[in-house]
Amino acid sequence: MSSEINNWQQNNQRYLSAALAWLRLRLRRLAQQPVVVVAPTSAVPAERQQAPGRKWHFWDKPEPGANQPRGLLLPAPESTMVTAEQLEQATAELEAAAAATPPPAMVVLSQSFGLSRFEGEILLLCAAMELDTGVAALCAEAQSDEQRAYPTFALAMNLFDDPAWSALSPEGPLRHWRLLEINQPGAQPLTTSALRADERIVNFLKGLNYLDDRLSTLFWPMPPLPGLATTELPPSQQVAVQTILDCAQRSSMGCLPVIQLVGSDAASKQLIAQHAIAALGLRLYSVPIELMPTQSGDLEMLARLAERETALWPLAIYLDARDSNREKAPDSYAPLDRFLARNHGVVFLDVREARRDLTRETITIDVARPNPSEQRLAWANALGPEANDLAGTLAAQFDLNLTTIQQVAADALEDPKDSPAQRDRLWKGCLAVTRPGLDGLAERIEPKASWDDIVLPDLEMKLLAQVAAQVRNRGKVYQAGGFGATRSRGLSINALFTGESGTGKTMAAEVLANELKLGLYRIDLSAVINKYIGETEKNLRRLFDAAELGGAILFFDEADALFGKRSEVKDSHDRYANIEINYLLQRLESFSGLAIMATNMKGALDTAFLRRIRFILEFRPHSQRERALIWRKIFPRQTETLGLDYERLAKFNLNGGSINNVAINAAFLAAQADTPVTMPLILEAARTEFLKLKRPLSEADFQWLEVAKDAEARAGAAA
Repeated sequence: MSSEINNWQQNNQRYLSAALAWLRLRLRRLAQQPVVVVAPTSAVPAERQQAPGRKWHFWDKPEPGANQPRGLLLPAPESTMVTAEQLEQATAELEAAAAATPPPAMVVLSQSFGLSRFEGEILLLCAAMELDTGVAALCAEAQSDEQRAYPTFALAMNLFDDPAWSALSPEGPLRHWRLLEINQPGAQPLTTSALRADERIVNFLKGLNYLDDRLSTLFWPMPPLPGLATTELPPSQQVAVQTILDCAQRSSMGCLPVIQLVGSDAASKQLIAQHAIAALGLRLYSVPIELMPTQSGDLEMLARLAERETALWPLAIYLDARDSNREKAPDSYAPLDRFLARNHGVVFLDVREARRDLTRETITIDVARPNPSEQRLAWANALGPEANDLAGTLAAQFDLNLTTIQQVAADALEDPKDSPAQRDRLWKGCLAVTRPGLDGLAERIEPKASWDDIVLPDLEMKLLAQVAAQVRNRGKVYQAGGFGATRSRGLSINALFTGESGTGKTMAAEVLANELKLGLYRIDLSAVINKYIGETEKNLRRLFDAAELGGAILFFDEADALFGKRSEVKDSHDRYANIEINYLLQRLESFSGLAIMATNMKGALDTAFLRRIRFILEFRPHSQRERALIWRKIFPRQTETLGLDYERLAKFNLNGGSINNVAINAAFLAAQADTPVTMPLILEAARTEFLKLKRPLSEADFQWLEVAKDAEARAGAAA
């Protein structure tokens, strides 16, 4: 590779040297031609009148020795005259240098932008000003004006063969691609205005290739993902890459349609784009659409420069439009639409849903994470053949992209293969990568309750165990059993917990999370529900997309606020509220993880929602037997108790949440008294709880409470 670069650099330097030598000779020859100083006159000289069969051009010069009205000939010294032989030799050397392989930068640039020979010579003349300090003086001498030490169109038309007016056109490549800059002050004619080669173009001709400085603040290079060169895409994603390459073969690179990558997983889309541009020999740059200029002139310049870089650098553009909210900001897509209409380079458009209203031709490719069998193979390849069973377990529980699988597996390779330590590290690593997307939309609950802590009737306990078993074995049923291949909906595992507050709904969710070793996230309704139209749906989409990775159980507390009955449409807000409920029901039905909804108002739930629920667990008020069991389990082993009458305590009609409050308050009373937790302390805490709940206490309860206090006092006095 280094030898090829050195060879190209030598060819390019040889071409520039030959081109500058040829250009200097032409400028000197033009300067040596007799210059006529003519007094101002409105008459057209005879020699400028069009003769039969001859076209007159304003750059034509009088023949030496011709009679000029009131003119003065200024001949050049014979010792410095440029001969025809010198020009022929310089031209031959220039043509030989241009024909070298690999071709020099000027030849590449002319071919890339379709420059005619005359246009290429104009660009060379302008670039020579930056390459040779003596060219400015030669330009002034050739134009017989020391103030014009710069190139002009008029000079080029006098200097080069076969000039054409089209080179001055704004739609010509020199001006369209901003290869030249024109300094045209006031009413100065275009033909005599100073020309300057664009700095980026001059450096390209020198062999210095880099991204245009005017784009560097907006175009961010996307470095290749780790292991890109050695990573083999799964078959489902190889199809997407091949579709892009086939489209590139059918189309010239300047006319490739916009490639819409549709889906929620950004990493998979970026991996596909990087594999495609690697095959096409391009560099990938990310452009955030929210930073695009909104003024038409600035946007036009951006589009032109970006498309120019496609040929010079060359590059492909990756536009991230996943988080654009068109409903909240209808004009948010306008700069993007105008940019795509004016840019015909290679563009990837990252969107959640396909855009159908783009003026430029597009191809739409749906991109998803690898399917479960592909994820299992990716885990096995990353961990080794000893971890086949573990690979199946991870693929069944988590829905991760290829990049994440490789990163998590690499972090666990330090542990012995298929050891408990490696299994634990892998599981925790998967949980860690699924966590960030839920932050801000849900409250993470650290699950501490286990099966030994919860008290429920036998039927509810069996249903709860079934929920855990289905989550644990869904890989066997959906993938190995074939249900996932034949059904796209109805595979969601979800449960509705109904009952009064404090009956154990949250604890049951903790038990499931602890059993399954998954994160438990309580949905923060204030963060999800938004007063702006469309924002609630956007938040729900972000929530479910993050939870789809498989590392979380979604716990919708007070579910009736989200899953309530749809209202009669009276205004636009009702219509959008119903749309949000419909979207929520659709996502819930297709959600691959475990979703738990809790409510104490089952009657307020939408019937369409209830039809989509697989398990419904009713948390009724606890019986006296269940309350006694709760009292026996309520105090941790570290808490010292003395003489507790659990059967007597169970007679208090309190739910599990209130019993927990009483136990904690009694423990604080014991800590203050520096004694174990005793019945008098519990009864005092129970009195406080009943007063808080505004429940009347029976006379017998009060009497029993006083007797207990007297007994405690007598016991203390005897001691």
